[in-house]
Amino acid sequence: MKKLIPNTITCLNLFTGCVAIFAAFQDSLAFAAYLVYLAAIFDFLDGMIARLLHAYSEIGKQLDSLADMVSFGVLPGVIMFKLMQKAIRSSESASLLTMELFPFFAFLIIIFSALRLAKFNIDSRQTTSFIGVPTPANTLLISSLPLILDNDLFNLHYFILNPVTLSVLTLIMSYLMVAEIPLFALKFKNFTWKDNSIRFIFLIIALPLLFLLKFAAIPVIIVLYILLSLIKPSYS
Repeated sequence: MKKLIPNTITCLNLFTGCVAIFAAFQDSLAFAAYLVYLAAIFDFLDGMIARLLHAYSEIGKQLDSLADMVSFGVLPGVIMFKLMQKAIRSSESASLLTMELFPFFAFLIIIFSALRLAKFNIDSRQTTSFIGVPTPANTLLISSLPLILDNDLFNLHYFILNPVTLSVLTLIMSYLMVAEIPLFALKFKNFTWKDNSIRFIFLIIALPLLFLLKFAAIPVIIVLYILLSLIKPSYS
């Protein structure tokens, strides 16, 4: 019976992702982006509660992966699709055919998210760390873009709603999700500096950045996460 608790939370993640996809297609990108963070909270809680209750199950594992595919695979692809639509339609030099076809480039994110999750499910190396950027990290980065635009932070409107910017970001993040790059996980077995120095350094830098830059800090924090992992590839 207790296995129903984490599975219910996983279903809340899935439901939130579905609502966010609907919102994104209705051009409510900022609302969809906020729902990403709610889905991420549910995604964190289901695993934590499963560990606390010792309520692991095979169906829970499969359900979690399927929910993640919706909330952290399909959803970021849809958000990027809508951003690309906005970007290409504001471009005076774009042809009608380009306007229609270009946004579908965003669906690379969905394809590579599926590859990333499939790889994670069968890769025994990823129990305490990651190989490649996790799909939630990719989704947090992409979902930060509508929030930066909605809050008009640092006059980044023209930079973000640029077809080249969005295309390059799509290619880079798609590659990084499946790249053989070791990345640390924010999982603390204990709180000693020796075992968690990379995690503490990350949090010490990331939290002030989030306070100072608000949503604009999220892309910076994701880059910081990748760089710290590359600088110190050996961690617990």
